[in-house]
Amino acid sequence: MTRPRRSAGTERGLVRRLRLWALLSESVPFYPLYALWFAEAGLSDAEISRLFVLWSVVGLLAEVPSGALADRFSRRGALASGGLLQAAAYVLWTGWPEFPSFALGFVLWGFGGALLSGAVEALLYDGLAAVGATERFGRSYGQLDALRLVADIPAAVAATTLFATGGLLLVGWVSVGVCAASAVLAACLPEPSRAPERSGQSGRSDGCVGVLRAGVLAVLSDPVSRRAVVVVALLASLDAVEEYFGLLARDRGVPTQWVPQAVVGISIAGALGSAWAGRLTRVRPTTLTLFLGTAAAVLAVTEALGRAAGLVGVAVFYATYRAVLVVANTRLQHCFRGDARATATSLVGLGTEVASMGVYLAWAVGRVGAVVVLSAAIALALPLGLHRSGHHGDHCGPGETRGSVCAE
Repeated sequence: MTRPRRSAGTERGLVRRLRLWALLSESVPFYPLYALWFAEAGLSDAEISRLFVLWSVVGLLAEVPSGALADRFSRRGALASGGLLQAAAYVLWTGWPEFPSFALGFVLWGFGGALLSGAVEALLYDGLAAVGATERFGRSYGQLDALRLVADIPAAVAATTLFATGGLLLVGWVSVGVCAASAVLAACLPEPSRAPERSGQSGRSDGCVGVLRAGVLAVLSDPVSRRAVVVVALLASLDAVEEYFGLLARDRGVPTQWVPQAVVGISIAGALGSAWAGRLTRVRPTTLTLFLGTAAAVLAVTEALGRAAGLVGVAVFYATYRAVLVVANTRLQHCFRGDARATATSLVGLGTEVASMGVYLAWAVGRVGAVVVLSAAIALALPLGLHRSGHHGDHCGPGETRGSVCAE
């Protein structure tokens, strides 16, 4: 098979701009404070919970259709639209701080977030495939994931500084500006052209519904892709544990005023794991099982020791988990064929949202111990879902051979 001619400048340009976009899009000052904004506006705990439920429902409903939109029209357009919708949500929240505005804002943000899911991976993978560099996907994707985690630091610093200067109102308007700026940056990302007959630009049957059907069938009809989607969705659901980092820090004796710093420290550990994952893209699925299983064991042991040791165990677990997740997502992308990549990837997002409910339930039943058991079970499932994925001859990405990352 003839490999596309490499263009180092094009490859570096795409990855460099995506890095900047990933950092900017997650450095939103509103993130640490929006729940406080709702409370300051007079909403009850029940009303705030209803808003979060609405957010989740919109995300679930829009997850796969938004992937089809990205495939049908433009992946960078999906990223830009997602940023603009999020900015519009914050305009509503800041200008009209009432329950109906918050609800409408979450509808906009939920659909905007769904537009990002799958579009990022598809844009990066196809951009690298256009220059014959898909073997670099794992390393580049790991860097993006690391930057999005590191963005917690500038977001926290900006939130603290802006709140002290101009209160929540200033935090809100600056957040609008950050989201709008990330949308502009996304619109300027290079995107490889796709032939009209392949990308769904011609023919009534190749509209959004046709793209949606093609993406879903591409996964459901292929046992390798189907198993990989299920296991990666289960693995990604473990990220729901992040919601409890603050509680874990407090339970281990961290003073309340230092809890945000402790949580950021865990995020930094996760970022280091994601950045390191690029070195692991060729490992066997059984090795990923060993990594995640060992991390779960460390979490269990340090939980038994308690106090500071327990928090170190959480950091070790999260760093290892993020590395395994990046590798699993990399192998998943090598499974997919055709032009409905964003749609296929969004199926993972849908599965993750559903499986996250199980993580929340596990925490409610047994806290850390239940999460350890769930992590160990998912670790054992990794070889079943990732075996032959991303390295089987028929599932190599564009321009790849058995000697590339597709080969084990």
